[in-house]
Amino acid sequence: MSVIIIIFLATGLVFFAGGAIGIIRFPDFYSRLHPAGKLDTAGLFMTMIALALYTIYEFNVDNLITALKIILIVVFVFLTSPVATHAIVDAGVRAGLKPWTKEKEKEDNK
Repeated sequence: MSVIIIIFLATGLVFFAGGAIGIIRFPDFYSRLHPAGKLDTAGLFMTMIALALYTIYEFNVDNLITALKIILIVVFVFLTSPVATHAIVDAGVRAGLKPWTKEKEKEDNK
């Protein structure tokens, strides 16, 4: 059981690291939202599943209720993350932020 928990934790950390690198590396506001939304949600899913498994390692009713609360947190994040990302993109569009294009990069390098 400990090996499975470690695998979930390590996988979650890989997703979080990929999301952080994507936020740093991507060129504009809109493309940075992709790793922020997707990889952070996947990283949270993996780490919270590991935490839920860790809490029910010693099975009793209190630990089961705690694990169910953790699963409810994961469900809440899965429902709210896409909505929040969409709202942020909508705010960027309304603020007039233009998407990155290759032509814009060529103009900036001149």
